[in-house]
Amino acid sequence: MQQLVLASPGHFVERDVEPPSNTTDEALVRIARVGVCGSDFHAFAGHHPAYIYPRVLGHELSGIVIKASTNSFGIKEGDKCAVDPYLNCGMCGMCLAGRTNCCDRLEVIGVHRDGGMQELLPVPFRLLHSSKSLSLDELALVETLGIGAHAVERSQAKPGDRALIVGAGPIGLGTALFARAAGCSVIVAEQNESRRFFAAQYGWKVVPKAAGSLADLVFDATGNPKVMAESLHSVAPGGKLIFVGLTSDPVSLDDSLFHKREMTLLASRNSAHQFPRIIQMLETGEIDIKGWISDRLALSDLSTQFAGLPKRPHLIKAVVGMDGQSSKGTA
Repeated sequence: MQQLVLASPGHFVERDVEPPSNTTDEALVRIARVGVCGSDFHAFAGHHPAYIYPRVLGHELSGIVIKASTNSFGIKEGDKCAVDPYLNCGMCGMCLAGRTNCCDRLEVIGVHRDGGMQELLPVPFRLLHSSKSLSLDELALVETLGIGAHAVERSQAKPGDRALIVGAGPIGLGTALFARAAGCSVIVAEQNESRRFFAAQYGWKVVPKAAGSLADLVFDATGNPKVMAESLHSVAPGGKLIFVGLTSDPVSLDDSLFHKREMTLLASRNSAHQFPRIIQMLETGEIDIKGWISDRLALSDLSTQFAGLPKRPHLIKAVVGMDGQSSKGTA
C-alpha cells in the first residue's frame, strides 16, 4: 500500500509498504480523509518538539471500516467513522481520574505513531466513532472541533458570559461555536481579513484586534507568545484566560494586572471525551461547519504543494482525499 512519509523536515517520501494487519482489539480502517493541522505545518518546518522523523503525518482522520471482529463498541464493517487519535495508557493517575488527555504516556496517532497519510490503518475499537448521516468530510473535522469543545468545557462557560476568541483559524472557530452553544455572547478577534470575513458569516462580532471591552472568558487560539501575553489585558475582573493554542516559547504575563483583576489562567490540552457529543451536535445541526474546507488535495499533491499551503490567502482547512481525487462533501 502507499504511504507518504515525512522523512525529515521539509522532505516527503512516497513508499510502498506491506498492508498492516489488525489485532482482535482493532478494526482495519481504509482512510478516506485527512485534515491538515497547524501542527503538521510545524512538523514539516522542523519546529514541533513532539515529532520524531521519519513520520507518517495525519491525526485528523475519517475512514471506512473494512475489517472488524465482534466488539463491545458496536463497530462494524462498512461503518463511516471519525478516528480519535489519542492513545492513553488507562493506568496512570490522570487516566484513573478520567483526565485521559493528560495521560503520563499519551501518544497521538500521526505525531508519536504513524498516522493517516496511508491507505490502511489499524485503529483500536474504542477510538472509532461512527455516524450514519455525516459525510467523511465532516467526520474528519471532529478532532479539530474537539479542541474547542474541550476548551469551552474547561472554562465552565455559562449562559450570559462574554467570550472573546482570539484567532479565527479552525481551532478558534470551533471554540467560538461551542462558546455560543454554551450560551455565551461571542466576539472573535482576527488580523487576517479573509478569516474575519469567514467568521462574520456566523453572525459573531469580528474585530481586527482584541482591544476595547473586557470579556469574562478569553480563549487564545493563536499559539503566539506575544499575542497570548496581550490577551491577558482583555480579561475582565474575576474572569478567565484559557490558552487553547500552545507554544514552546516562554509567555510573559503582567503579574500586577493578573493579581489586580484576580484572574484564573487555564490550559486546555487536546480533546477529552468530546467525539460522541460533537457527532451528535453535527447530526442535529446544533453546530454547522459548512464551508470550513477551503482547500482539497490528493495525497500525490502534497510533496509539491504542502510547503505553500499556509501561505494560501483564503486557507481555513485543507483536507486530503485519500482516494486519489479531491474529496467531496458538505463541510
